[in-house]
Amino acid sequence: MANQQLFLGIDCGTQGTKALILDAHSGEVLGQGAAAHSLISGANGRREQDPAQWLEAFTCATRQALLAAGVDGLDILGIGVSGQQHGLVLLDDKGQVLRAAKLWCDTESTAQNDCLLTHLGGEEGSLERLGVVIAPGYTVSKLLWTKEQHPEVFSRIARILLPHDYLNYWLTGRSCSEYGDASGTGYFNVRTRQWDLQLLRDIDPSGRLQAALPELIDAHQAVGTVLPHIAEHLGINPLALVSSGGGDNMMGAIGTGNIKPGAITMSLGSSGTVYAYADQPKVSPDASVATFCSSSGGWLPLICTMNLTNATGVIRELFELDIERFNELVALAPIGAEGVCMLPFLNGERVPALPHATGSLLGLTMTNLTQANLCRAVVEGTTYGLRYGLDVLRRNGLQSHSICLIGGGSKSAVWRQIVADIMNTPVICTGQSEAAALGAAIQAAWCTSWANGHEHSLADVCERCVKLDPASETLPIAGNVAASQLAYERYRRQVATL
Repeated sequence: MANQQLFLGIDCGTQGTKALILDAHSGEVLGQGAAAHSLISGANGRREQDPAQWLEAFTCATRQALLAAGVDGLDILGIGVSGQQHGLVLLDDKGQVLRAAKLWCDTESTAQNDCLLTHLGGEEGSLERLGVVIAPGYTVSKLLWTKEQHPEVFSRIARILLPHDYLNYWLTGRSCSEYGDASGTGYFNVRTRQWDLQLLRDIDPSGRLQAALPELIDAHQAVGTVLPHIAEHLGINPLALVSSGGGDNMMGAIGTGNIKPGAITMSLGSSGTVYAYADQPKVSPDASVATFCSSSGGWLPLICTMNLTNATGVIRELFELDIERFNELVALAPIGAEGVCMLPFLNGERVPALPHATGSLLGLTMTNLTQANLCRAVVEGTTYGLRYGLDVLRRNGLQSHSICLIGGGSKSAVWRQIVADIMNTPVICTGQSEAAALGAAIQAAWCTSWANGHEHSLADVCERCVKLDPASETLPIAGNVAASQLAYERYRRQVATL
């Protein structure tokens, strides 16, 4: 069809890579593909992945999406890549990966983070200098950890990349980073949008880290075109422009149309996130708010919890329940799960800030210890963490009239109702649940438009391509809101004892 404008959106997450083909002219998603990743887990909270898996999954998901869309890959005009934030990918001077990538959910570098935080003058010093409080998941502590634990690897570092930067490098051969994802490194100043070179010199006075940094580019800039052999391998147009891309939260914001103040996006993925667009870098005094840059030219105050569908998944596996049966059991139990309270901190926790916490079940009696109550308690417990974060954002002046829900958990009607009741705010899903992959494709369309003389603004493309799903709209129910508030207060009392 002559008037199609085809873009490929990629989201490389913790659990897998998703690909979708967007026609930016009609606003329709024409086809999708997906491929799984595996995790390297170890003692001390090690969570790593082999970047070679991402390349295989990228290829596999892209081919599936092209097939499902029934389009020719040579008609793809642009590619956008969304990636899990904070991960550390180290390359040598030949562009080869030096070791497995440490991920956002890796807490092995907690001691190094504590050391760096002290060096910065604590939370206040970190906020003043960088605009964010570095947390163990951030990239900077992973660098210090590598220096201390793997000095031979450290001595060969030629490039330091985030997961989405690495995929862009693979596609184009160019080492770049964009402000949104760079915000989560811990060596980037979100107010001035510059690398903090002195902090890297403090870690390694030789200056090697500084020399290994990618070039910073604006959100609307393209990284370049696809390398001929990669284009051939993927079956796509070698002239396709690769956009700046960004972190999965930044791309999820674009994919939900969250590009101006007033909107709020909540993601129910492996981790949980709540974020809103801001046109000024108003850095919150609260350490749990990360005032990241957006991948659309502004800022994206954000809170992230480490435990969401990864925690509900553990309970599902324990009882060998499929999603449908799990949701039925959640719905069977009353609000507050008859007193069963789960603190789902299986991965440690970032919000509230409890990196060394473990999960616990409280309030068990002879009568309330049922499958249904345990299923309900894990959904409520993870959602309370997001409520805690939303309250923090609201205290910082964030307005939220409704919440746009994305991520795997948003597909559950019972979970949507629990979110609406606990937040006391209407919720609605986007028609496209893969918001990060959609956002990446939309950003690719925007970057391509810039390269062609800026015929469409980002708002234009979002308006055409982001659709809400009216059937998913869920309103809070007054009686449920009151009961949920009591259960939430009980959760807060339990957390306070940690």
